[in-house]
Amino acid sequence: MYKRILVPVDGSDISEAALREACALAGEGGGEVRLVYVIDERAIVAGSEFGDMLGVEKAQADAAREILGRLAKNCQGAQTHLIETTSVGQGIGEAIVEEAREWGADLIVSGTHGRTGLRHLLMGSVAEGIVRSSTVPVLLVKA
Repeated sequence: MYKRILVPVDGSDISEAALREACALAGEGGGEVRLVYVIDERAIVAGSEFGDMLGVEKAQADAAREILGRLAKNCQGAQTHLIETTSVGQGIGEAIVEEAREWGADLIVSGTHGRTGLRHLLMGSVAEGIVRSSTVPVLLVKA
């Protein structure tokens, strides 16, 4: 069974559903779960409109840590990791796949979508990016 399960979360209901699935799988096979939240610094720059970028970045990191902490309580023994993309051209999906590789995950469990509206259109599908570039199995959880 899967021993190291990576779960990208963003605070959406669908990412919480993915976490529940991953925790059930880990519980059945005695595996570990790592929750990751990716902050896309390109979105911070675009969203700040030359304002207080450091303030926006800190607020987003604080919110991400709160989400990770809250969700980790729902999965006993889950690890958390905050990722900030800094590479030009590195999308959220690619950052998740890189984290899975570095951590040695043997499964990624992701929601099919999290963000909606304009942000989804601008950033593309994170789940699609994960599936396209992952070298380990990916389980997609639908709402």
